[in-house]
Amino acid sequence: MRLMIVGSLEGHISEAGKIALSRGADVVHCEDEEEALGALRSGKGADLVMIDVRRNIAAFIKSLEEERIAVQVVACGLENDAAAAVRAIKAGAKEYVPLPPDAELIAAVLQAAVEERSEMIAGDPAMRPVMEMAAKIAPSDATVLITGASGTGKEVMSRYIHNHSRRKDGKFISLNCAAIPENLLESELFGHEKGAFTGAVARRIGKFEEAGGGTLLLDEISEMHPSLQAKLLRAVQERVIDRVGGREPVKIDIRLIATSNRDLQEEVKKGNFREDLYFRLNVVNLDLPGLKDRPADILPLAEMFAEKYAKDNGLPLKKISKEATEKLKNYHWPGNVRELENTLHRAVLISAENEIEEAAIILSEAPKAAAQKPPSAPSADDGADSAIAALVGSSVAEMEQELITRTLDHCLGNRTHAARILGISIRTLRNKLSQYEKEQKTAAK
Repeated sequence: MRLMIVGSLEGHISEAGKIALSRGADVVHCEDEEEALGALRSGKGADLVMIDVRRNIAAFIKSLEEERIAVQVVACGLENDAAAAVRAIKAGAKEYVPLPPDAELIAAVLQAAVEERSEMIAGDPAMRPVMEMAAKIAPSDATVLITGASGTGKEVMSRYIHNHSRRKDGKFISLNCAAIPENLLESELFGHEKGAFTGAVARRIGKFEEAGGGTLLLDEISEMHPSLQAKLLRAVQERVIDRVGGREPVKIDIRLIATSNRDLQEEVKKGNFREDLYFRLNVVNLDLPGLKDRPADILPLAEMFAEKYAKDNGLPLKKISKEATEKLKNYHWPGNVRELENTLHRAVLISAENEIEEAAIILSEAPKAAAQKPPSAPSADDGADSAIAALVGSSVAEMEQELITRTLDHCLGNRTHAARILGISIRTLRNKLSQYEKEQKTAAK
């Protein structure tokens, strides 16, 4: 756990830092926001920033967003400063912690900040060979390629490997290659020097350097542009990188894990992915089965998610009713574990009974049993006619936008999951959403 303290507030925040140290956190103290940004740019990453509520939190969070530095921000202030607490939350702070600090409260905040669903629930026989292989190769420094459909738990498996490796005390740094615009990904990976391009106001350490001594996860690596794959190949082969605008190569010491929801061999054949890079990454391949192929894990996973989201939302923990359990087991889970998680998150929020009832389990498609219904059933034809009638008068572009926005809403804003369901790349989805936002702004003028 890496904690960054910004400001002092009469020494109370420093006292919170001492409590965090006693709980095993690695603590860095910065006098102001500029010093904090400089430390983050230089690779002194943080899982959580605790900042004096009197600082300019809105500007600080805006700077983090502009420089694409992902870190949670918690505001700290004196107990009676309610107005400042409200301003901090509105500015984007995740929480407000009253001072002087309470040891148990600080411990709870730290735990919430670093809580990672790294526990592997893998009791189904289909997962046994995968887990056996993961346990064998985890202690090594071998590069690992984790494949499987979206939502199967590739990042969770990556964390499992890191936590069982000799680098477990080092950093685990994750970068979603599909979520970063193509023209910015090189800087994110390798860093840049001051003045390397417009907006490069200071030297910025990239993910390769930030993960030094630890593990770097490149999520959805198949989305990386071929021109950047050549530079990644050099980093993997020679263990050196070049910052954008830099003159001297930089040595790196990392373990690399890559994930993909595509068939990379097929992508190689299509010319979308370099064959030499594929072989460099595919030292060990772990292929994760879909949730429908590991039915024994459905209920344990559902119970874990139900407990998590009940705690997160301050709601009483509920058991999953027998009827809801059957509904979960009979569904074929096209979105895999991620869809199950979203389903239980929603169920916890809307459940109105003493147990999570069947009605609270809202699924996007019919379960397997219902899918066997004869196509000649009257309700199917009637429903199809009604659906077609509702589309008449709409343009293809309008229907496309409606489909995309509804799918994104169903996925609770998860773009990767939505893109998989829609059958498009995350880059295409991002471009579409950007287009809709621009059209909306134009129409509002």
